Amino acid sequence: MAVWLKRGSVSDKAVQDRRVRDTVEAILQDVETRGDEAIRQLSVKFDGWDREDYRLTETEIEACLSQLTKRNLDDIRFAQAQIRNFAEHQRASMKDIEVETLPGVFLGHKNIPVNSVGCYVPGGKYPLLASAHMSVITAKVAGVPRIITAAPPFKGEPAPAIVAAQHLAGADEIYCLGGVQAVAAMAVGTATIAPVDMLVGPGNAFVAEAKRQLFGRVGIDLFAGPTETLVIADDTVDSELCATDLLGQAEHGPDSPAILLTNSEKLARETIREIERLLEILPTAEIARKAWEGFGEVIVCDSYEELVAEADRIASEHVQVMTRDPSYFLDNMTNYGALFLGPRTNVAYGDKVIGTNHTLPTKKAGRYTGGLWVGKFLKTCTYQRIESDSASALIGEYCSRLCALEGFAGHGEQANIRVRRYGGRNIPYAGIAE
Repeated sequence: MAVWLKRGSVSDKAVQDRRVRDTVEAILQDVETRGDEAIRQLSVKFDGWDREDYRLTETEIEACLSQLTKRNLDDIRFAQAQIRNFAEHQRASMKDIEVETLPGVFLGHKNIPVNSVGCYVPGGKYPLLASAHMSVITAKVAGVPRIITAAPPFKGEPAPAIVAAQHLAGADEIYCLGGVQAVAAMAVGTATIAPVDMLVGPGNAFVAEAKRQLFGRVGIDLFAGPTETLVIADDTVDSELCATDLLGQAEHGPDSPAILLTNSEKLARETIREIERLLEILPTAEIARKAWEGFGEVIVCDSYEELVAEADRIASEHVQVMTRDPSYFLDNMTNYGALFLGPRTNVAYGDKVIGTNHTLPTKKAGRYTGGLWVGKFLKTCTYQRIESDSASALIGEYCSRLCALEGFAGHGEQANIRVRRYGGRNIPYAGIAE
């Protein structure tokens, strides 16, 4: 039976969630009504950033690149090469198909990229250039013709590393614009920003809520909340490794859940003590401590089977597995965003450089969706073709009878007219094929 040695202290977020919903709704309405004027006022209000046009010029982009060292740029290119390589393998796995299911009946599907995508790159607190790799490159590999990006200013100006990542990834338009106003501008459109068909990328609670409210008007990658991490460990690893991997993700924000799941009570208690030690020296401890105190958990289970059951219940965004047999969890877990198997890898590798995408499902969405990948930017669209009269008449007879069962006379006549023309059967108007 699972036993909690630590639970989070925050339980009711209803009031905060309501405030976020109301704020976002008002901003979206304002942008739709006043367009660029609203965008500018919101940018000044929230980011202290005032421009006539928020799209960066080629000169500004080159100026950002010139602020980075050759090593900086080489590191960005290395990360992007890993992400592009894995995305290309994913794309190659998706085939257009056409099959002859009956003599003369051909069915198929095509994987068609969406026409335009808006990629949000968070960067108000940390310049998260990795989010540019994950969205822009993946969309490029999928074949999206128009890709635009938006990221907030960092310390009062475009963040050089983010701009470099957006540019090197292949963004067609780069905007220095943050928050809900950026998401709204890309989805709704203004006089200076043409709207997109799909929004992708992580963000804070307000950005996530904006994507939720805009879903349907545009497509989105997934509903995302605060970063989550789950460490599954046994006594083959030590408390320092567990504590480091938990706090390494807790620093994302004060509402980021970090959970240890183990079958070793000794490791559990040692990890709690080690976390307190690391919080005294971690440079981002102010944020990480709030996350740990408010949303951190330590759960002790009896067996691997129970660990899997608890992990699937939690359905965490990131799952770090450090056990004698990590493959057991790969083979048996079903609810997660991404797995990091064994102590040699970790969530930071996935976040920044290894090649898998870091935009992943949170808030238990791993029960029904995976993360961002090439396939998210593709529409799998079907088609059908019949090349013989006899095939059309055969399908038509079945279709006519099935339409009659449902009472759809008009549908039935679509079948009947073809049975008459291609099959030589004298079926009366809206009649039933015998």
